[in-house]
Amino acid sequence: MLYRIAAIVLMGLLAVGAAQPVRTAERDIYPAPEQAPADLAAALKVAAAQHRRVILDFGGNWCPDCHVLDSYLHDAANQPILDSSFVVVRINIGERDRNLDLAKRYKIPLNKGVPALAVLDRHGKLLYSQKSGEFEAMRHMQSSSVTEWLLRWKPRQPISD
Repeated sequence: MLYRIAAIVLMGLLAVGAAQPVRTAERDIYPAPEQAPADLAAALKVAAAQHRRVILDFGGNWCPDCHVLDSYLHDAANQPILDSSFVVVRINIGERDRNLDLAKRYKIPLNKGVPALAVLDRHGKLLYSQKSGEFEAMRHMQSSSVTEWLLRWKPRQPISD
């Protein structure tokens, strides 16, 4: 009887734990959702002044693949490309219920998963948006996939997009 009670309690705890969002890192990489419009405006100013492109990174702090993408973006191979060619704006989608207007504006299908990326030119024109969740399984990808993507979308010449 005691064994059955212990099993029922354990199953209940597992069910409650499974319903909770997974946190994979101690630090939050996405700012508060309401900060997105101001961050985007500031990034566009920097991008225009420095002839860089803007990467919009839609995700949430609960997303393990978002944390993997963050680590890949900032590894030794990708950090120099990022610093010289892009300004990154992290857009917090909450529990898939925030900044939906920005996702729609930049043609990000959040139902395909996150992280989801878009690239804007230095004037704010949309150049690329993920259509089919290309990075939503980032933890199964290599940093080199991010390197290839960054090289594909970086500006070709420092003055023009």
